[in-house]
Amino acid sequence: MMRDQTVRLYTAEQVRGLDKCAIEGHGIAGMELMENAGRCAFDLAREQHPSAGNYLVLCGGGNNGGDGYIVARLALEAGLQATVCALKDPAGLRGDAATAATRWLGAGGEVLPWPVADSVSFDLVFDALLGTGLDREPAGSYGDAVDFINRCGRPVIAVDIPSGLNADSGVVMGRAVRAQHTTTFIGRKRGLYTADGPDVAGKVIFSDLQTPQSVADSEPDYGILIEESLIHQRLPQRQRNSHKGSFGWVLAVGGNHGMSGAVRLAGEAALRSGAGKVTVATRSDHASLINLGCPELMVRGVESGQQLDGLVEDVSVVVTGTGLGQTTWSGAMLSYCLEAGRPLVIDADGLNLLAKDFQRTRLPPAVLTPHPAEAARMLGSSARDVQADRVAAAGELASLYGAIVVLKGCGTVIAESSGRYAICPYGNPGMATAGSGDVLAGVIAAMVAQGLDLWDASLTGVLAHALAGDRAASQLGERGLLASDITAQLPCVLNPR
Repeated sequence: MMRDQTVRLYTAEQVRGLDKCAIEGHGIAGMELMENAGRCAFDLAREQHPSAGNYLVLCGGGNNGGDGYIVARLALEAGLQATVCALKDPAGLRGDAATAATRWLGAGGEVLPWPVADSVSFDLVFDALLGTGLDREPAGSYGDAVDFINRCGRPVIAVDIPSGLNADSGVVMGRAVRAQHTTTFIGRKRGLYTADGPDVAGKVIFSDLQTPQSVADSEPDYGILIEESLIHQRLPQRQRNSHKGSFGWVLAVGGNHGMSGAVRLAGEAALRSGAGKVTVATRSDHASLINLGCPELMVRGVESGQQLDGLVEDVSVVVTGTGLGQTTWSGAMLSYCLEAGRPLVIDADGLNLLAKDFQRTRLPPAVLTPHPAEAARMLGSSARDVQADRVAAAGELASLYGAIVVLKGCGTVIAESSGRYAICPYGNPGMATAGSGDVLAGVIAAMVAQGLDLWDASLTGVLAHALAGDRAASQLGERGLLASDITAQLPCVLNPR
């Protein structure tokens, strides 16, 4: 049977459900799953570190430790050296983990107690300390073991998840192993892909452990990981018999005094992302300057929303908030946009005004693009609270406003009020620069203008923006990247050769 091609994301509890389904629903022995998991970790080591011949495996007391015992046994059977250091006496293990330890000892291996002796030599470390059920900072000997791994100066492979990383939120709980690779099993844990997850997990390798598709289907409320192929799927090849009207009209409203660059960035990004035409509505005193800087943009100076009458009815989508400010003019512009009846993309000060003055406003179909501090203002919480569970915060905000929410940051989260969510694994720290969010707002608006619904426009826009940022960083480096550098790369990722 053909496997499902969607890259699914699960919580730790859902993954435990998948594991239970495989064992109880399909009669797959838990030991078989553990052997497969250990084999995956061992195969990854041989592939990524072929010259390493001396493994150190740190084993905890649960099934994660059992995976580690299997890795060590497979290394021994392959003629390599392997040292197991256990933080729990194997005599106290139960179930499959005890069986794995017994097989290791039966193969001629030995178990050393923690801490690792200075005389032990190794060139590769396996973190098999703690699994996905951890909900607090590793403490005691486990905390010491995490610290030891991080300062040992050797490559690290995390088994299933780096110890100390929350599997659901992606937050490091005080301390966590920093791995070069993580091999994860049965279901992808969403915390590996957002917040601190990408920093501590390194490259993530997934294995379903040869379980049937029906196991993955047994947990229907999964998220998705956005894949690069989405651009091809959502943006088909253009017909030759086309004109600019075929690809939509974006109206960008913003650019208060001293902030004209923000709305220009949004407008230019919309053009670079394939919108047929873009009109910028901004303060009259710098309208001509925007037009000179980017002649492809149509620009209209406006001091009241009524000056947009006759225009807003014809556009495909309105993007606002970029450089909008929080003055009387700003509020009047946002109020007009909210009442215009067109799909909206709201960013920056548009979000701050929503939080302050429009909390009970029923939004038209809209995409909100907050960074954590803006999301916190809208939720009446703190940026720390938002970052503590990015998926939950994005979902709460989507439910509160009845909108699609794009929570920017490491592992950008897209959420809607139904509970559906997605995470983007692309992007880099160089994109944390002034104007990058304005560019993203313009990209999403362009996707709406080209006919995508708000969900697909958000996913495709976030992906295109992230890939463009990665291309720019690969050419220029992350430090000193400009928002306009991202814009310049948009046609390259939207028209792949």
